[in-house]
Amino acid sequence: MNVVALVGMPGSGKSEVARVFQKRGYAAVRFGDITDEEVRKQGLKLDEENERQVREDLRKKHGMAAYAILNLPRIEAAIEKSSVVIDGLYSWEEYKYLKEKLGDRLSIVAVWSPPEVRYARLKGRAVRPLSPEQAGERDYAEIENVNKGGPIAMADYTIVNNSTLESLVEQAGSIIGVLK
Repeated sequence: MNVVALVGMPGSGKSEVARVFQKRGYAAVRFGDITDEEVRKQGLKLDEENERQVREDLRKKHGMAAYAILNLPRIEAAIEKSSVVIDGLYSWEEYKYLKEKLGDRLSIVAVWSPPEVRYARLKGRAVRPLSPEQAGERDYAEIENVNKGGPIAMADYTIVNNSTLESLVEQAGSIIGVLK
């Protein structure tokens, strides 16, 4: 069984790609679920400000590999039954941690879209929409504070998501075909 970690900036289409992998039999582990669970546990509203604070607090407590560390039990349990797709690898440290733990079973897929396309998607999404200003701030925070560029640069495969959903699904399907 293999593990595919999706990395990309907010609004690039990672969750759409994860759905393609799920439809092809992969179990999904969404790193952001840890944030959502912690926000709810603290009785806070799910919004950008609270989510950012929780993400920062978790990284202060567990280090920059926090989400990989906290999700490893979920990944290990899922990989017993099927291949796994990780929705939302964030940091260079998470990449290195998973590479150390999973070795050659880990593949990285970068999902890329230009900022103007991503910002329009983020503004229009039904759950946790972001204004273009908020999206830009989150981009800077993820690049400067979370070291997100490293995993994107080290990706084994890249999906360019700047046109249709059909194109995205086709590109993801091609990668799944290579991984089997």
